[in-house]
Amino acid sequence: MSTRASEGQFARLIASPTERGGDDPIFALNAEATRRARAGEDVLNSTLGTLMDEEGRIAVLPSVCEAFRRIGPERTAGYAPIAGPPAFLDAVVRDVFGPSALAGSTVAVATPGGSGALYLAVTSFLEPGQSLLTSSFYWSPYQTIAQQTGRGLETFDMFSADGGLNVHALERALERDRVRQGRTLLFLNTPCHNPTGYSLDERDWTALVPVLERAAERTRLTVLVDVAYARYAPGDPARWIAWLEPLCGAATLLVAWSASKSFAQYGARVGACLAVESDAEERERTRAALGHACRGTWSNCNHLGMLAVTECLTDAGLAAAVQRERGALRELLAERARRFTELARTARLVLPRYEGGFFVTVFTPDPERTAAAMRQRGVYVVPIPGAVRVALCSTPLCAVPRLVEALAHGVRAAQERPT
Repeated sequence: MSTRASEGQFARLIASPTERGGDDPIFALNAEATRRARAGEDVLNSTLGTLMDEEGRIAVLPSVCEAFRRIGPERTAGYAPIAGPPAFLDAVVRDVFGPSALAGSTVAVATPGGSGALYLAVTSFLEPGQSLLTSSFYWSPYQTIAQQTGRGLETFDMFSADGGLNVHALERALERDRVRQGRTLLFLNTPCHNPTGYSLDERDWTALVPVLERAAERTRLTVLVDVAYARYAPGDPARWIAWLEPLCGAATLLVAWSASKSFAQYGARVGACLAVESDAEERERTRAALGHACRGTWSNCNHLGMLAVTECLTDAGLAAAVQRERGALRELLAERARRFTELARTARLVLPRYEGGFFVTVFTPDPERTAAAMRQRGVYVVPIPGAVRVALCSTPLCAVPRLVEALAHGVRAAQERPT
């Protein structure tokens, strides 16, 4: 290679992609942990958001596998409709909204997993240069998607001093958005927030909804609810719907829906973006815009995956089996969480309220130092601003004591760091 070319004088790749890492940090840590384990080291890998059984194998739902086997190749070989098969979209809307009146005001398009729904939201409801708004603890690909699409990401402090949602901080952030960009796209990841396991409760919603209603009167407000982990929440996973129904008409409501977690089919890349608009004309404009965006990015989604998920949502026998099998996985997670919480309390670790889902978060003054100290002991977690993310979904129950011991060691190392 010539000196001039190596210095980038004839580089053909535009500048901005060269400034970004080529791998997601979570997947990079997972790869490192996997390499060490294959080399014979005793490694506990609590990084990746994939639900594993107690033997360390990926957990699958046999009923979902049966649905995939039922679909003949002649049905899957052709292209799926750009927006997704109508039966799939109808089934997803029913799965999300059930008997709620919001179902009649909803349009939907298929996406490659929940990530595709987030992408559509960012590119359809924000202008280039504008920023989405979310809590200070968030799934890191939110930032990646925003950056990749020429948008930004701003946050509000997620927790107040009493451990609940910091609604006052959110209200201030909404006002900043109004002044700066005249619109807000707010991402709410609930229930079973990634990375904390926190779910908005009645007290949170009671304080939050009036703030959103006031914001909708003053600016163009879009609220996206990321329900990727909702099926692992205790109780009714759709209780958020009743709280947000009053916003319909004043704001746009989006839902990022994913089959990855709820059907344990991460590789199928089946998802959907749902948009609730009370005005019929605006609803059709939204449908057209989302469909056009699909065509301009991934074109169409995994036909086999959508057909199989449709079977799971519409066939009464399969649907019952999915519920039963998923319930067993939900209890597996709950058992791990109970043990973790008990030991974490004894170890005096500080963490938000956990109410279901794949992850917990442990606060630490130096996340990178905490994670590094844990890696020295062969335990892998993901450092995030202000904390480390722990994937209980991939941590067997028998390994929870080791995990908590390593976390306590890592937090102490962060607290004792040289000043």
